[in-house]
Amino acid sequence: MLVVIRGAGDIATGIALRLFRSGIKIVMTDLPQPTSIRRTVCFSEAIRHGSATVEGVEAVLAKDAAEAKTLAESGRVAVLADPQADCVRELKPDALVDAILAKKNLGTRITDAPVVVAVGPGFTAGADCHAAVETMRGHTLGRVLYEGSPLPNTGVPGVIAGYAAERVLRAPAAGVFEPKLEIGAQVKKGDVAAVVDGKPMLCSIDGCLRGLMQEGAVVFEGMKCGDVDPRGIPDNCTTASDKAIAVGGGVLEAILHFTHVIR
Repeated sequence: MLVVIRGAGDIATGIALRLFRSGIKIVMTDLPQPTSIRRTVCFSEAIRHGSATVEGVEAVLAKDAAEAKTLAESGRVAVLADPQADCVRELKPDALVDAILAKKNLGTRITDAPVVVAVGPGFTAGADCHAAVETMRGHTLGRVLYEGSPLPNTGVPGVIAGYAAERVLRAPAAGVFEPKLEIGAQVKKGDVAAVVDGKPMLCSIDGCLRGLMQEGAVVFEGMKCGDVDPRGIPDNCTTASDKAIAVGGGVLEAILHFTHVIR
């Protein structure tokens, strides 16, 4: 079975890990210049570096759909700089997963593949996808919806160890991003994580710097550019999150459910 995943950020990577470990061949698509924050657990890094390994699974940048198919069939995750997922027309996958997490549908249609699964708000099962998977932290995280829509975006990050919005670091100005710390660093409230246009981006809580935008990225004021994990566990920076794994399980359920129905 071949599955194309739109998006290659941390949630999409968690999905890819669960599918890959279940014997499914994976091709992922993302922006030519990815904006992933949790870069140490994002297969999108293959676009910048040629390859990326997360939890022992290797992803490799492909130059086109044909090479992506060859890589996927060789036991690696293939990644394409293809934000519109134009490769779908050539690859004709068994399933398509929209894991862009744009909080809205950027063009995915229920007719794009025999099984289309959407992740997060902005989709309606039965209309623009066959199933949708809940991404909001809480009792319904990872649940598959075969009708209806995931909970709407609240704009407030999920609570971890008592912290929500405080975990997120946002660009203090528009300009070129200059990191001053590395992902995995232990930080204190007030530490300078990065500088943009001469203005510091300060950590608002103590913890472990779990995510940080790459050096040289052009950002806008208020853009999410970092993530502090208040639990302070460095290993969390190199493994897929509980949320990503839960959502990945939901996607796997949905694909297998419809594959069984189709057969």
